[in-house]
Amino acid sequence: MVIRRLVAPSIDFSALRRELRLPTQFSLAAQREADDVAARGPRLPSVDRTDIAFATLDPPTSMDLDQAMCLQRRGSGYRVWYAIADVSAFVAPDGALITDTWARGQTVYLPDGRVPLHPTVLSEGAASLLPGQVRPAVVWTIDLDADGATVDVRVERATVRSRAKLGYPDTQAAVAAGRLDEPVALLPEIGKLLIERGLARGAINLPMPAQDVERVDGGWELVLHAPDPIEDYNAQISLLTGMAAADIMLKGGIGLLRTMPAPPFWAIRRLRRAANSLGVRWPRGTSAGRVIAQVDGGTPRGAAFLGHAAELLRGAAYTAMDGATPELHEHGGVAAAYAHVTAPLRRLADRYATEACLALFNGEPVPDWVRVALPKLPGVMAATDHVASAAERGAVDLAEAVLLQGRVGEVFEAAVLDVDEPEHHHKPHHDNHQPQHPNPEPDIQHQRADGATPAAPPQPRPPHGVVALDAPAVRARCEGPGLVPGKRIPVRLAVADPVLRRVLFETVMR
Repeated sequence: MVIRRLVAPSIDFSALRRELRLPTQFSLAAQREADDVAARGPRLPSVDRTDIAFATLDPPTSMDLDQAMCLQRRGSGYRVWYAIADVSAFVAPDGALITDTWARGQTVYLPDGRVPLHPTVLSEGAASLLPGQVRPAVVWTIDLDADGATVDVRVERATVRSRAKLGYPDTQAAVAAGRLDEPVALLPEIGKLLIERGLARGAINLPMPAQDVERVDGGWELVLHAPDPIEDYNAQISLLTGMAAADIMLKGGIGLLRTMPAPPFWAIRRLRRAANSLGVRWPRGTSAGRVIAQVDGGTPRGAAFLGHAAELLRGAAYTAMDGATPELHEHGGVAAAYAHVTAPLRRLADRYATEACLALFNGEPVPDWVRVALPKLPGVMAATDHVASAAERGAVDLAEAVLLQGRVGEVFEAAVLDVDEPEHHHKPHHDNHQPQHPNPEPDIQHQRADGATPAAPPQPRPPHGVVALDAPAVRARCEGPGLVPGKRIPVRLAVADPVLRRVLFETVMR
């Protein structure tokens, strides 16, 4: 569902690309390698699953299709067939292409085009699970009981053929109309079961509306999207598979996990305080995840509460293991052990975790090229996660500044999403090489021994926070009195600088 939108003028994202040092092309050797394998085609697995009616489900414009599913009833339970693009069928572990993919780490998305992990001749062509095309895949078969609990898992290389390329909006409309067809007809039913199981074990799903910059005729559009339920159900299939993969690797003692500390007590306590101040009900004994799941992020108070809830999901990392189980081996948001294995066309780590799972499931040694790579991947993925996040945020910041640059001084209605913690005192910076007097003189007019007058201590800065405008769909910093989370207030645009990608508002006292 689109909540708010506004058409923007033309925007040049090239400076952001240069700032983030995003590559403009693949090396000649890597591109030639990709072209060659795409032209001759990969060697197909001997296991044939082309009789399974797979379908992909993604944003409508996506062409780098990593996953295809087929959901079936199995007695009183379910069978989840989940085919994942087999990158290893196209990318050799020691070729020129692997060097380029390690330098990139993951696909980076910008409004004027993506910076892909793999050449598009593979990621959007020969390796993508496009409809009607025979493809090599890694197929997960996960059997669930009537309550959605996993009772059996298998993973194998197999040949598949997707029947349909489904998009989120049309699929959500089909759900509403009661005409969702195979092979995803059971997705809402299974998705709801998996969501409930997650909430029961303490999982946290943060349904924050996302800002996107989208191309339209003559310019760009800044859009605030709230995720449709079908997107959440789809994500549950990926989470289910990631948990199955983590279990295989933990039992085998080798692999790559996606980890996150459990929410600390202080963060839960702060969120409870925020719930009280924002009028969000938090019944005694109810987990944070269940409270969050009931909040409407489209309202000012709901958005403010979800902003506070984001503090619960900090510290995500990749954790390699080869032998002993790491002390932190679970993901606090999932509330279980979890691994990334479902997006190998777009994320480097997924290929290696998948290869470990295949070897372990078949009782074979993990390949040396995988074992050597595992301890290096956490650092590579942390760096590229930072770049991808900076690209996403930078694009939105730039679009906001361009939209608003001619409107400095105007007053807008806004909802306060968050307010910084107050500064109770300010400690001036001291040179580490100079001794500090234990009882500094409070009189700022007191003359120093050299006759100079000490500078006045810095004044406390005014209150700061984050506000969201209804139109345009802007979220930005705001300063001044009267900032109360969840409250609607008038704010004046003080700064809109496209060069610095900076927007700042100030409160207007009535």
